Amino acid sequence: MEIKGIHHVSAITANAKKNHDFYTTILGMRLVKKTVNQDDPSMYHLFYADRQGSPGTDLTFFEIPRAGHTYPGTNSISTTSLRVKNDRALEYWKERLEKFEVSHDSITERFGRKTLPFRDHEDQRLMLISDENNQGVGAGVPWDKSPVPQENGITGLGPVHLTVPDAEQTKRVLEDILGFREKARHEETVVFETGLGGTGAEVHLEERSDLSRERPGRGSVHHVAFRVENEQELEQWQKIIQKNGFPNSGLVDRYYFKSLYFREANHILFELATDGPGFATDEAPDHLGESLALPPFLEKDRGKIEDSLTPLETHSN
Repeated sequence: MEIKGIHHVSAITANAKKNHDFYTTILGMRLVKKTVNQDDPSMYHLFYADRQGSPGTDLTFFEIPRAGHTYPGTNSISTTSLRVKNDRALEYWKERLEKFEVSHDSITERFGRKTLPFRDHEDQRLMLISDENNQGVGAGVPWDKSPVPQENGITGLGPVHLTVPDAEQTKRVLEDILGFREKARHEETVVFETGLGGTGAEVHLEERSDLSRERPGRGSVHHVAFRVENEQELEQWQKIIQKNGFPNSGLVDRYYFKSLYFREANHILFELATDGPGFATDEAPDHLGESLALPPFLEKDRGKIEDSLTPLETHSN
């Protein structure tokens, strides 16, 4: 039983429409599910991913309209990376980000891979990472109807970067409980990998004692989810997490996958999520994300839920 890699990353936006415009029009990702936060159905939950919403490709957002500014710091998931096919794709993206006046840094090498850090319109900290020399967890397939050519499209999630005041505590959770392996280290950052390894299965852990704790808001990350094979394995993981003294959510049915949540020692929220059943459970693969999808237990409240949401037009072209 082994965690397979990154499943999804969930962040916060203050405006679903602007968020949708950025991630579909500029980044060219596919909106594979337009639904609501199951714990608070008054807010959208948007899922952007590859062509079919494969596990390991989902970047999701909760809309909190009054979310304030994020004040970056520790105890945070401080950067989310997005995979692209090769180094040449990064050159394409540098030109594209400049065309759309998106704030970005220079292309730089990190742990043997070329990367391009940038920020969205809400200062969400993002980084494109090249799979030029990558070996490990396979990538997704970009949507063929994206405004970004398929050869340059985003193929999934890369490493998540955690910033913490005490790295040893998180290191123990990653290694001793979740089974990650230390792969590399440079200065204050340690790279851990799981499963087949590679860009789709890494956590980068940085210790910073000079920063205060992050105050999250729009543009911050809420949690990271790791991939497990199925519900049977998830039940076993729950026993392991409980045995190690961490309170947890118990198994939660998110309809598109089953989940388990717990906070690690530096207060970062981890989720374990099953690979299936997937986003085509309630929508045809060619029409993912076009209409408001609700899990069965919320369907009876559809009228009330739709009335509480600002309409968001989403069409596949």
